[in-house]
Amino acid sequence: VASVLKQTEQGNYRLDLSRSVILPKGIKSFEKNADVDVQLTFKGDVAGAQVAQVTPDGTLMSVRMRYSFVELPDTDYQPRAYHPMSGYLSDEYQDYATPFDQPLVQRFILRHRLQKVHPGPAPSEVVKPITYYLDPGVPEPIRSALLDGARWWETAFTRAGFINGFKVELLPVDADPQDIRYNMIQWVHRATRGWSYGAALTDPRTGEIIKGQVTLGSLRVRQDYLIAKGLT
Repeated sequence: VASVLKQTEQGNYRLDLSRSVILPKGIKSFEKNADVDVQLTFKGDVAGAQVAQVTPDGTLMSVRMRYSFVELPDTDYQPRAYHPMSGYLSDEYQDYATPFDQPLVQRFILRHRLQKVHPGPAPSEVVKPITYYLDPGVPEPIRSALLDGARWWETAFTRAGFINGFKVELLPVDADPQDIRYNMIQWVHRATRGWSYGAALTDPRTGEIIKGQVTLGSLRVRQDYLIAKGLT
């Protein structure tokens, strides 16, 4: 953390152990993952512009860091090699056992596991749909708009031959967003650009997405509204 702050010209900070602690309520265990949250406090002299925006006193800055222990999925998944013209994101690693006339760097596209009940080119129901869960903290009428918009993808998957291959639902009351069994569309407040961020926890062996994470900033609505108003 201190190195990143220095590289981004946000100040010279060092870890203050006396103000850092493991957070008991941040220790959680689920079926396929366990998380431990810690609060790390860093001490510096002069805060950079971005640090000053989010701290009352830039000489001290606390960040919450999460250590996640994740069970890897089974091997019943077919990786797909990455091609730069595919439009996909990719993971990469160096395989030193690769024959010398083959690329040392191996790349797999990042994608969810989606299998048809009846494999082949014909349309088919899927074994398990890709399901994303919307943060219940999104206020109305934005919540309904997000559900309607995200569900447009259901039609795209069906037309591609994966019947009911994609679902969007509101996160159940008894579910926790940290549980990797739930792909999340999360709603946050943040002092940055209003556009959305996409992230994924992936299997480094294959590129399979274990958990998808979409982060929507509340400023997005304000920016979209202003753009639309400007166009009209």
